[in-house]
Amino acid sequence: MIIADLAIFPTSEGISVSRYVKEVICVIENSGLKNVTGGMSTTIESPDLQSLFAVIEQAHDLLIEMGARRIHIDLRVDHRTDKEASIHSKLKAVGKNKLK
Repeated sequence: MIIADLAIFPTSEGISVSRYVKEVICVIENSGLKNVTGGMSTTIESPDLQSLFAVIEQAHDLLIEMGARRIHIDLRVDHRTDKEASIHSKLKAVGKNKLK
């Protein structure tokens, strides 16, 4: 399983970009991939890079359709091949079984 931390938003559309971020979150939530949105990014579980990059591409395309002229993407990926990993297992490993 691949665990990814994604932040994607326009940097060309003024001070507040929440309307763009809300739409991107909808794309991620409708992707079928398990995800948890936090205050600064969304963590996504994906079985492979192709599925992850497909969601990122959909979010990117949506921002362009919404008129964004410049898009910032932060992506961190943890791909463990030695054992199964999940958002839950990573949180449990650091003693955070629940988000507050």
